[in-house]
Amino acid sequence: MAYQAEYIWIDGTEPTPMLRSKTKILADDVSTPPIWGFDGSSTNQATGDKSDCVLRPVFTCSDPLRGGPNILVMCEVLVASNMRPHPTNTRAACAKVEKKYADAEMLFGLEQEYTMMRIDGTPLGFPEGGGMPAPQGPYYCGVGAGRIAGRDIVEEHTQACIDAGLSISGTNAEVMPGQWEFQIGPLGPTAVGDQLNVARWLLQRIAEDYNVVISFDAKPMKGDWNGAGCHTNFSSVAMRDSYKAIISACDAIGKNYMELVQNYGVGIEDRLTGQHETAPWNKFSYGVSDRGASIRIPWQVEKDGKGYAEDRRPNANCDPYTVSRMITDIVCGAATKGKKS
Repeated sequence: MAYQAEYIWIDGTEPTPMLRSKTKILADDVSTPPIWGFDGSSTNQATGDKSDCVLRPVFTCSDPLRGGPNILVMCEVLVASNMRPHPTNTRAACAKVEKKYADAEMLFGLEQEYTMMRIDGTPLGFPEGGGMPAPQGPYYCGVGAGRIAGRDIVEEHTQACIDAGLSISGTNAEVMPGQWEFQIGPLGPTAVGDQLNVARWLLQRIAEDYNVVISFDAKPMKGDWNGAGCHTNFSSVAMRDSYKAIISACDAIGKNYMELVQNYGVGIEDRLTGQHETAPWNKFSYGVSDRGASIRIPWQVEKDGKGYAEDRRPNANCDPYTVSRMITDIVCGAATKGKKS
């Protein structure tokens, strides 16, 4: 019996990489799909004279669209000549940092916002043919015609993630019409990137059937509209046991805030304006229950004296491997240095 394995990878498109995929037919066991290859000259990852790149499977799950024993295969890209991580492979660096700080048991929960767009580039839920809808207010977690658009895609995507066995933990309509969010996690630094990318692929593949484009742009509509982020909830085992460790983590991030912002996705200045529930991109702050801060500490966390914090700055188009790697490196590195001093 033949099975289908959909190999998914991240390409080399700049400034924001895209997901690519192709199907391999497997004649036998699908639990350990083999390495495969692709034409890197067509994905901005190689030149025509040395076009072969390698796909190495790193995460597999059931294919909820095809059903049966068919699978989805998240891959990392390797250089064919030496089987080392390709320059576009940010997962390899993330895995290295995760291994280095394994004792910290870092966990991440990613809140992926996105905007559904018509083929003509206007958001779903905006008047067809031009014009603007009513101002922000009734759309966030809203219900009803005239407020909500695209729920059929959301429902199908949510069930697909569940059927695939992904750690999806919630969905909701966002502040701008046509804007939605789903959450993945809690998972480790590398696993959360693997599953978010598979969930992103599923979302775009399902929307394709509705002739809808999924945009991860940080500011898809200029003006008085919220941008789209990927709020990143994070905690170490120490933070899950101590409020002091949470404050120390926030302080450590504050000392490196600009380096992080520069790696949190394209269009960060357009989104982090200091308005629309964001802190300014060039300033750092943290506070309890403050959605206008760079990092929000939930009120329940302060009350419990332990838990997690939420970095509100990563864009919807961020690379989850880079975000989790940098936060892990900074938070755990500072904690390790503190123990030695």
